Amino acid sequence: MPRKSPFEIKLSAAEAAELTRRASRYTLPYFEVVRAKMILMAADGMGNDEIAARLDTGRDVVSQWRKRFFKERLAGLEERARPGRPRVFPPRAHD
Repeated sequence: MPRKSPFEIKLSAAEAAELTRRASRYTLPYFEVVRAKMILMAADGMGNDEIAARLDTGRDVVSQWRKRFFKERLAGLEERARPGRPRVFPPRAHD
């Protein structure tokens, strides 16, 4: 039986407009588009399981972003600094 999230999302008009803009942009990084879509679906009353199935991602991922948005609003969807050495792209070939 699916669990109901305790983090109910209600959007202001400005937040809805910004998330809709992000969700429809082809030039943004993929992760930003998906996060915006997750929150828009959550605001429409969808559960985490249904959102995860529609976006082909894990329920835990949807739960994490829903919680961060609930607590921090739009700022919670931004990328945070990660510990450790930055990634090197493309990966170096081993000699």
